[in-house]
Amino acid sequence: MATDPSEYDKAMPIVAAHLAKIERAVDRTRVSHAGQPFTAVHQALAEALQDEGAQRVVPQVVEELARQISDAATDPRGAAR
Repeated sequence: MATDPSEYDKAMPIVAAHLAKIERAVDRTRVSHAGQPFTAVHQALAEALQDEGAQRVVPQVVEELARQISDAATDPRGAAR
């Protein structure tokens, strides 16, 4: 199945914009909630994603990001695993 390269070129700016929204939400949540309990981080991240207009994120991804942010203060390596 071949894909028209122009379709890729059309989609990439949309994908990049969506990823930038997710990144802003994650960064904002990390700054304000690093090391806090998972539930608080998860709620804050969900709200930040909604504020950015990026609420369409796979739930497992949101949970993993929230877990990493929650663990950031207790893990000397931070969120990088």
